[in-house]
Amino acid sequence: MENQIFNTNINCSSCVAKVTNTLNEVVGEGNWEVDTNQATKPLTIKNNSVSSNEIIESIEKIGFKAIAQ
Repeated sequence: MENQIFNTNINCSSCVAKVTNTLNEVVGEGNWEVDTNQATKPLTIKNNSVSSNEIIESIEKIGFKAIAQ
């Protein structure tokens, strides 16, 4: 399975907490992670059965941005 990676504006642990429920619903708990220590705040999705557009739309609905790498 190939990972999907998105550059985001999910900057801190509070931001991660805000996206947790949505991402758990869309891609499943344990199938994603955000590295807030990197400049691009990459979101890695380990579930390629969900389209990148669906992930981006889900993130945008809760007020964050995601751009596929």
